[in-house]
Amino acid sequence: MSRERAMAFERAWLRVLAVLLFAYAGASLVHHVHNAEFLADYPNMPAWITRPAVYAAWVGETLLGGVGYLLLRRGYLAFGLWVIAVYAALGFDTFAHYALAPAGAHTSAMNATIWLEAAAAALVFVAVLVLARRR
Repeated sequence: MSRERAMAFERAWLRVLAVLLFAYAGASLVHHVHNAEFLADYPNMPAWITRPAVYAAWVGETLLGGVGYLLLRRGYLAFGLWVIAVYAALGFDTFAHYALAPAGAHTSAMNATIWLEAAAAALVFVAVLVLARRR
């Protein structure tokens, strides 16, 4: 592959990654809002998890993703991709709901938001792997 073509490929994947990061942040927000607003309805949630804590977790996680993307765009490619990979991995933590109670104990909306967040995180992770492989 020519150098120009390789650079075009990387630029295209950087745009894809940006779109996927926004999609993941949105999916994560949907899940966190649902979790915070219906916290009492989620089965076996620990008492120490509060509505404000759920929102704070979303803000912290999303800031991590934003910092990773800024690092990436500022030329710290390996470190930026690593931070974004950690951000994406946090999306799989949503499956911890199933450690507390099986999927059947959750409502359809709960399951939908859990899987939406995880699927969006997986797509971000794929984009990170594609870009990391190009390095």
